[in-house]
Amino acid sequence: MGCGRIEDVAEVKNNNRCVCDVVRAIKDIQDQAVSNDCDFCPTNCFLEPLGGLVSPARRHQADTRVFMLLTEDGTPFKAFFRDRDVCDNDCISVFFRVEDIFDSCCATLRVLEPLNSERREVDLLNADGTKLNLRKLCDVRNFRLTGSCITVDLNCFCAIECVADVFLDVCD
Repeated sequence: MGCGRIEDVAEVKNNNRCVCDVVRAIKDIQDQAVSNDCDFCPTNCFLEPLGGLVSPARRHQADTRVFMLLTEDGTPFKAFFRDRDVCDNDCISVFFRVEDIFDSCCATLRVLEPLNSERREVDLLNADGTKLNLRKLCDVRNFRLTGSCITVDLNCFCAIECVADVFLDVCD
């Protein structure tokens, strides 16, 4: 299934679960804080503790590591969420929080609503409402929890990009 895996170019089977391992690590980081003051890459998904994706001088309380999943062709994976507004149709997001990981490489992800710097909704769709407008991703600065969760097979994704560590007031 693409992604440059060895089994794609040879008849060799490999249990390479890169995205799965990263999501499992994010879940662990969200569940517990571990001190590490050496920042190699400022958006490394394995960076601990939670809150480490912000400048160490501005490190703040965080309970969520926001991430995006990329499909085989490099486009962000998107999911629907139930919007709090009835009047609009900006109910698609590419931002997630891991809630649970189970059965080898399946995960329950909470869909996060994208917000701009004024905490207003960012509609990620084009004017027709039919396709993702990648330029609008640059407007996203904040996130809000939604009541929508999806279950995914993490083996279906080729890449993961950690976006931010944020406080969303998640209840355990």
